[in-house]
Amino acid sequence: MLRIIPLLLAIGVITSCQNKEKHVQKNTAAPNIVIILTDDQGYQDVGVFGSPNIKTPHLDQMAGEGVVLTSYYAAQAVCSASRAALLTGCYPNRIGIHNALGPGNTHGINTSETTLAEMLKEKGYKTAIYGKWHLGHHQKFLPTRHGFDEWFGIPYSNDMWPYHPQQGPIFNFPDLPLYENETVIDTLVEQSQLTAQITERSVDFINRNKDKPFFLYVPHPQPHVPLFVSDKFKGKSERGLYGDVIMEIDWSVGQIMEALKKNGLEENTMVIFTSDNGPWLSYGNHAGSALPLREGKGTAWEGGQREPFIIKYPDSLEAGKVIEKPIMAIDLLPTIAELTGATLPEKTIDGKSSWKLLKGESDESPQEAYFFYYRVNELFGVRYGKWKLYFPHRYRTMDGQEPGKDGQPGQYRYVELDEIELYDLSTDISETNNVAAENPEVVEKIRLLANDMRSKLGDSLLELEGSETREPGRLDGKAL
Repeated sequence: MLRIIPLLLAIGVITSCQNKEKHVQKNTAAPNIVIILTDDQGYQDVGVFGSPNIKTPHLDQMAGEGVVLTSYYAAQAVCSASRAALLTGCYPNRIGIHNALGPGNTHGINTSETTLAEMLKEKGYKTAIYGKWHLGHHQKFLPTRHGFDEWFGIPYSNDMWPYHPQQGPIFNFPDLPLYENETVIDTLVEQSQLTAQITERSVDFINRNKDKPFFLYVPHPQPHVPLFVSDKFKGKSERGLYGDVIMEIDWSVGQIMEALKKNGLEENTMVIFTSDNGPWLSYGNHAGSALPLREGKGTAWEGGQREPFIIKYPDSLEAGKVIEKPIMAIDLLPTIAELTGATLPEKTIDGKSSWKLLKGESDESPQEAYFFYYRVNELFGVRYGKWKLYFPHRYRTMDGQEPGKDGQPGQYRYVELDEIELYDLSTDISETNNVAAENPEVVEKIRLLANDMRSKLGDSLLELEGSETREPGRLDGKAL
């Protein structure tokens, strides 16, 4: 059994006792949905997930009043692919979104895909995104063309600008645009006010839509490097600038929760907090921590894709519950569909509803297995129950390398995994003891599951084409 952080357990026990006799009558109004997504935040970078030096009182309170998932996975360990999965319920390689899209890309999310926003608009929801989009920056790919009524934010990562210490000159990045819906209202030279502006927009959206159901998506550009924080939080954390940034995000969560409470929406709003992938470890003191997990962003190891996850919905979810069974970002869309009574997309999706697990009506993960792809379409690993299996592949590591400092990255070294490795995550969360040789039947079962998935989604590492993959959207029909 995973030994979860004592503080988290304490909060859960206290809150559970306080609410033992509280039976909330289910609200008949359509529930509001709020998803707060950070960028490159590590598993440990929240107080209740064990941070030793970053204070997150609002997230800690949300954990005590909500449900904590200790085995939640982003669908890939990189920005665009991860976000595509969350918004469509599909493995990103199914819909042709790989890696991190940038200013030079001429493709994006296909208009034929159904996003979470489009699904909820069919139910009469008002929809907004405040923050980073990263699913295509040309007009036909913008969030306002994919179900969102409002957008304020940036089209791709905040380091895709001329001031990047390494890649700016190499890729000749243009200025970083700030959008209001489909209009560029500014180009960013510095970003210290962006978290506060995103928060203000979010609170205003809640205030304006208190009498109708809404979906609010808040994908913060931080703590992706370059790190920026407002003067209010500068120097406040024991963890330096990175900790300051997380403290401001925690404040933002608190502002959103307070707006819901003031408008009488707290009981009937599902709020989710998580991140898109693990920490960018090469940035040293400007990166987060995935401890006790192995590795970070850009890898299929646990530190690359297992993320902090907190969900609060007082109307239906028991306060203080801790769930160790795995779910993945692909499961959020069908879960929300079940909750809201929305119609699932016509096209095949990969996610399955986790609603029964969240409510405590089931103790089983919604999926038999989860598949960990990376790069273009390479199957690196599979989570099956308590097991995590890795196929031979090449991955990056900072182990033994000099980390970066103060915004300058260090250099990764690359390692070849030459044989199948298997880990028992119930006893070895840090993935240090390969038990493949002792469990041949488990290895064989996972190999069969992997082969079945490869037949559907392919595996470029093995030069296999999948039968069920779909094309991304392309600008004027041009090839990638």
